[in-house]
Amino acid sequence: MFLSLNSNKMFFYFILIFSSLISISSNSWFGCWIGLEINLLSFIPLINNSNNILSSEASLKYFLVQSIASINLLFCIIFMLILMKNFKMNNLLSIMINSSLLIKMGSAPFHFWFPNIIEGLSWLNNFILMTWQKITPIILLSYYFNKNFLIIIIILNAIIGAIGGLNQTSLRKLMAFSSINNLSWMISSLMISENLWMLYFSFYSFMISIMCLLFYITNMFYINQLFIMNINYMIKLSLLINFLSLGGLPPFIGFFPKWIIINFLISNNFYFLTFILIMMSLIMLFFYIRISYSSFMFNYLKLKWMKIFIKNKMMNLINFFSFISIFSLILSTFFFL
Repeated sequence: MFLSLNSNKMFFYFILIFSSLISISSNSWFGCWIGLEINLLSFIPLINNSNNILSSEASLKYFLVQSIASINLLFCIIFMLILMKNFKMNNLLSIMINSSLLIKMGSAPFHFWFPNIIEGLSWLNNFILMTWQKITPIILLSYYFNKNFLIIIIILNAIIGAIGGLNQTSLRKLMAFSSINNLSWMISSLMISENLWMLYFSFYSFMISIMCLLFYITNMFYINQLFIMNINYMIKLSLLINFLSLGGLPPFIGFFPKWIIINFLISNNFYFLTFILIMMSLIMLFFYIRISYSSFMFNYLKLKWMKIFIKNKMMNLINFFSFISIFSLILSTFFFL
């Protein structure tokens, strides 16, 4: 099962969600920090697997990185309370707080832990790390951010996410760099408004959930598995549709939130930032199309007997999601124009 209904795991999933809500709804920085700590301690038992050395290593790395970010955040909070009495905008201090939150969400240039940890996780844990674990740090970032510092971070995220994914053979690392690139869009939407960020994040979560479900069903972890195994064409078509949607190509649904963000950035005179984001999206689309092309065109005749048997219910669900990916942009234009 995609979500194993183990009572211990369900308990930790509940705490994972609840701790994020504690952070978001807290009226003090100390409460936010407590929520982040509970979140960290509930996620580690979920990713730790005694049968898999990679996941045990990933849980240890995750703990070390997140605890360093938490210590940094706590130091900044205490420093503010003691020295400043009130939270006036101080450039150095705002950069320090922003940095510790950026480490928590795996943003560039603090992204080095992110692909390594994702490599050791299952697809469900990957999905949680790429979506839910980003919510709290981003919302905390929106409370107190340094605009000029964030613009540099957005450019770094866009470039590193696009360039880093070019030479990857692992699908998990590829999704990690895709997540880093999407983070640049999320932070730029956050600079405009929280509602726009929520819109982008919901679309991104939808697209990532389809990809993770597809890879989980077909048990794929590396690019060569796409064309070594003789997968049925509906799966290949779903992969193509959802990869292009994730890259932000019209008429797929992934284009819609990016289109709105581009409009807002241009109206706020962020021309250079918009140019960088669009150019890096083209590089992302290049390696998504490369994967889709190779899975369609390459066929290993030797391994023709290797077939994947997939439950019809799961396949119907993915086909339905792919249908939404194609047609919902056309429908959305009627509502938003």
